[in-house]
Amino acid sequence: MAISVGDAVPSVALKHLTDNGMQELNTGDFFKGKKVVVFSVPGAFTPTCSAKHLPGFVQQAEALKAKGVQEIVCLAVNDPFVMRAWGEKNGVEGKVFMLPDGNAAFTEALGLTMDGSGYGLGKRGQRFVLVAENGKVTHLAVEEPGKFEVSSAEAVLETL
Repeated sequence: MAISVGDAVPSVALKHLTDNGMQELNTGDFFKGKKVVVFSVPGAFTPTCSAKHLPGFVQQAEALKAKGVQEIVCLAVNDPFVMRAWGEKNGVEGKVFMLPDGNAAFTEALGLTMDGSGYGLGKRGQRFVLVAENGKVTHLAVEEPGKFEVSSAEAVLETL
């Protein structure tokens, strides 16, 4: 069952790559005490994700932060190395935090996985956007398969 508005963001340990090497991040701790926008993409370097989804949040980072958002997070079922490289290629520094979910543990806990095996992708995250305040979901919009409408940075700005 998918997470819903009013639910607590699940606490899952994830690995991410920093300048000091591989670090662990606990999602329960990460979401505490702040307003966070998480947008999930099916995969780094994939067409819509690279041409529209991530760039939109990079371009709108200041506008989102002006609405009280403290963290903008790009979530993908990819490994930490790929997420870091994709972030560097897209100039996310100081704008979007790249959160790899290599084993889909967090995405599964959210109940928002999809089967991308028909495209050779295996288990992935659905395309969605989630807003959480102090660890509670206040907004959730999940895209229909193949669509990019409700999870864009512009759509999030309209809801804040």
